[in-house]
Amino acid sequence: MKLITAIIRPFKLDEVREALGAAGVTGLTVTEVKGFGRQKGHTELYRGAEYVVDFLPKLKIECAVADDTFDAAIEAIAKAAGTGKVGDGKVFVTSLERVVRIRTGELDADAL
Repeated sequence: MKLITAIIRPFKLDEVREALGAAGVTGLTVTEVKGFGRQKGHTELYRGAEYVVDFLPKLKIECAVADDTFDAAIEAIAKAAGTGKVGDGKVFVTSLERVVRIRTGELDADAL
């Protein structure tokens, strides 16, 4: 089992959600986050004053997947979230040692 954490552009959420559903992912968590990578923010004009936006709005998507759907989920995120421009985001993968469904007490792959 793997925990996939993806940082994506906010307007790509619907495409990524649909792609993950088609890949067999049954649930995910979405969090609004702010950050920067290589693009280092940008400058904007507001009421005639220029200011620097250091932290850009992004979305963090987390989903736990079984080993057999892992590769399809990664490919789905990368394809749906990509625009080919700087700032598309990243995907991080972490191994899961234990998963417990609180309601039923099911463990590991049964809990997904």
